[in-house]
Amino acid sequence: MSTSIKSTEAPVTEAVSVAEDVLIPSVEPISESAEEHIVETESPLEQEECSEDVIEAEIAGKSKSELVELFALLLEHHPAQSIRREVEVIKTAFYKLHRAEVDKLYKEAAEQGVTIDIAPDPDEVRFKELLAVYRERRDIATAESEKVKEENYRLKLEIIEELKSLISNEETLNVTFTRFRELQTRWKEIGQVPQAKVNDIWETYNLYVEQFYDFVKINKELRDLDLKKNLETKVALCQAAEALSEENNIVEAFRKLQKLHDQWRETGPVASEQKEELWERFKAASSIINRRHQEHFESLKAEQLKNLERKSALCEAAELLVASAPATHKEWNKANDQLMAIQAEWRTIGFAPKKDNTKVYERFRAACDRFFELKHTFYAEVKDDMEQNLTLKQALCEAAELIQDSEEWKEATERLLELQSEWKKVGAVSRRHAESIWKRFRTACDHFFERKSAHFANVEDQYSANLQKKEALLEEMSAADVKAGGYELIKEYQRRWSEIGFVPIKHKEDIQKRYKQAVDRMFAIVRGADREQSMNRFKERVSSMRQGGERRLKSERERLYNRVRQLEQEVATLENNIGFFSKSKGAEALIADVNEKIAKTKRELTDTIAKIKLIDDGE
Repeated sequence: MSTSIKSTEAPVTEAVSVAEDVLIPSVEPISESAEEHIVETESPLEQEECSEDVIEAEIAGKSKSELVELFALLLEHHPAQSIRREVEVIKTAFYKLHRAEVDKLYKEAAEQGVTIDIAPDPDEVRFKELLAVYRERRDIATAESEKVKEENYRLKLEIIEELKSLISNEETLNVTFTRFRELQTRWKEIGQVPQAKVNDIWETYNLYVEQFYDFVKINKELRDLDLKKNLETKVALCQAAEALSEENNIVEAFRKLQKLHDQWRETGPVASEQKEELWERFKAASSIINRRHQEHFESLKAEQLKNLERKSALCEAAELLVASAPATHKEWNKANDQLMAIQAEWRTIGFAPKKDNTKVYERFRAACDRFFELKHTFYAEVKDDMEQNLTLKQALCEAAELIQDSEEWKEATERLLELQSEWKKVGAVSRRHAESIWKRFRTACDHFFERKSAHFANVEDQYSANLQKKEALLEEMSAADVKAGGYELIKEYQRRWSEIGFVPIKHKEDIQKRYKQAVDRMFAIVRGADREQSMNRFKERVSSMRQGGERRLKSERERLYNRVRQLEQEVATLENNIGFFSKSKGAEALIADVNEKIAKTKRELTDTIAKIKLIDDGE
């Protein structure tokens, strides 16, 4: 959507004086070298930007259907060739809304893990129909306009031929000037000619006008009056051109300058001794505007090149996301957020150069489309996996329900533990089924173990045996090499402990306390080993940072200091929260959980302070 301002045709002003009902023209010929018409081609982008800002403001906030109706009204009430800018801006706005709707549908479908087929958009169908009508009318109007220009060119050639005949005409002066004035009037009334022929037709016309002026040998007194009038007009044009240097809108100033040039060309000649000086003055004023206009265009061009660089970088970023397609739901969410941020930044960037703008957009659009294609495929596969996992978990539920009433306590227990182990290995199911399927499985397991617990509730011998087993397990735990076994060994002991079952009630509290002390001791040993390893690794990092300069060390200390403040706040918050649980149902479990979090946070706090001290001691 671009328009170039070039030399446009303008009728030659009747440079004549009236004396006793006789038209007397000027005889000063127009010097081709002195008054050649300065025209610089206006940047299409500059002309478009000035117009499109206004158009975009008018259509801001309109829906797709409203844009379609606006397009239809433009076609109904305006010639197609006169609404080119409006159509381009409406089309850009329409497809921006359309693409946003499509992207939203795909995004929602991807989040729900479903596949969708997007039906044809009635607004888009109607918009394309209007666009086809517009293009057809525009092409017809362009062809008709060219035909009219060719006909105008032919008519002006005829007028030039008639001017030639006036030079050798022997009719009376009144008749000759009457015909001359008629030819001038006809020339003015004829419209534009093909752009390529403008200069040639004007030069030829002016040549024969000047020859006619010489032919009639006008009276000097009338000639001087006419020259004076032309001088006043051209001085005013010089002043107007000079005033344009104060115009803030350089594009508007350039357009006004073109009109001044048209008026200059239509104004008759001045005295030969003033002609060159006056022309140089007008040309100098024009040069200032032309130079500012060119600088403005170069500035826009540089800005568009920067926009192209930024958009190309965003294309590369989007393509990189496609090339390294995620493999998990979490990774897809992260990648999706990154692409949304890239698209948001894209929308803040202005146009690239016209020859590159469409190409870079298509590249970006292709990368985004490919990303959402891969995402859709991933979630379609995930959906299949989840359905398969649901089938597997339903089978595990059925297996647990078959033995939930069994009295083969050992075999059923082992079988349920196997089923629980298998359950953990099976992947996730959709959120719609996750809670209900887990509740079903858990109900069957709880039913069995509750029955089992009830069965052994009154078996004192079993309790005594369990006590002996737990005593033996505590001795084994006391002698175990915890550092070598690590957390897995502790988990194994916890599992074995939980499998032993109840002990006599009078020993329950004591044995449980000893067990907790043993477990706490084992955890302390493992944590101590972990802490020692962590501090050793940190010492190595500090040593490395000292070699790299104090800046990194200072940054690490500041990070640790901030972490200390954060951990202190977390401890204060957790300790404060305990008060809210004191009167709640199930408060003991909640308080125990919070106390565990407090202890864990305090351990991290202690370690972090130790790391800060390690840095400070090294100074």
